[in-house]
Amino acid sequence: MEDEVAQEEATPEYNAVDMAMNERIRLLKVPVDIVAPDDLAPLIFRLANDPEEHNIVLLSIWDLLRARRNAEYREYVEQAMLVIPISKSIVRGAWFLLKKRPVRYMPFDFIMKCMSVLEEHEFSSYMLGGKKRVLLKIERNIVSTFPGLRMVGRFPAFKRHEEAAVISAIRKASPSLLLVGKGVRGGELWLARNTGRLGNGLKLWCSDLFDVLAGRRWRPARKIFGLGLEWIGYCQRNPLKLFRFFPFAYYNLLLLAYKMSGKTKPKPAETPG
Repeated sequence: MEDEVAQEEATPEYNAVDMAMNERIRLLKVPVDIVAPDDLAPLIFRLANDPEEHNIVLLSIWDLLRARRNAEYREYVEQAMLVIPISKSIVRGAWFLLKKRPVRYMPFDFIMKCMSVLEEHEFSSYMLGGKKRVLLKIERNIVSTFPGLRMVGRFPAFKRHEEAAVISAIRKASPSLLLVGKGVRGGELWLARNTGRLGNGLKLWCSDLFDVLAGRRWRPARKIFGLGLEWIGYCQRNPLKLFRFFPFAYYNLLLLAYKMSGKTKPKPAETPG
């Protein structure tokens, strides 16, 4: 992790932050934000410094399809302050339908950027979910790599009867960034169902990124990710992912159907927040 951070450029001071750094588009009726790389750091700072609660969604093509069929998840994505695409297919689809080109971020790099910005301003972080030994290893890595980032708490996967105590602990710690990983009942929807109960700050669902941060799980090289070929590695490790061909084909059919139906006429850009 230390090597990853060494590659980051110094983050400038943000005294006057533009309140409209991201353009929101709609791809197949699902919101997607366009955030230029140069705007990401000041935008993260502005959101972390804002006395409100802000959800950030790292949106894959599978999440986009889920948002179309699941009303609860769709509302969560709609209300998120940032919806960051992580699938190349989303970028391709946005260009095909809207002639817009969102910036795609690698999940690991996105979280590293968030932590780098938060460290510079001595903000704090809290980890929820996963296994205790994994959280301990991540915390040691974070403290070593981001010494200015205050780790104000961690809690592994919990049982239903512990939920109230967990929420109370998070509110008391008041982290600038809450990272939630697998093992939390409800998954990403746990954040949706507890919006307004967790206090202010940034909230981000990490899926299996805790294992990546702990060095226990494979992550693609940046070159492979940039080419959109990371799925090959995932399929090699889990052949069942080959069945995702069918929803992927459905996604492409949807793009074609929208294009032919003329449902993609330009609309005024949205600016979340």
